[in-house]
Amino acid sequence: QVQLVESGGGLVQAGGSLRLDCAASERTYRNEIMGWFRQAPGKEREFVAAIRWSSGNTYYSDSAKGRFAISRDNAKNTLYLQMNNLKPEDTAIYYCAGASSGSYYYRPSQYRYWGQGTQVTVSS
Repeated sequence: QVQLVESGGGLVQAGGSLRLDCAASERTYRNEIMGWFRQAPGKEREFVAAIRWSSGNTYYSDSAKGRFAISRDNAKNTLYLQMNNLKPEDTAIYYCAGASSGSYYYRPSQYRYWGQGTQVTVSS
């Protein structure tokens, strides 16, 4: 029953910014951890950022740290990913996901619910 709907992807020049949104179809208390992953052509899905809903603790990949910021709006049941200083290597399909529990926020297998993905393309 839980559905995640993503938006905000698009084409941007290197150095630009985008904000991705992920709206949940119902209250997100079922998802203690929510995260963003990305998958480029020919590559495995990789962790980008995650947030523990109750505490607000955030976690980032080395690539994302210092450039991206994950946040959530409890009232709107919405997850965000602010991406700054984008690079061509950030080009990928970005997915939001939710997990009810667990500490392995960096593993795709931790997450039960997934969005459909939104394309981010960064040109040189």
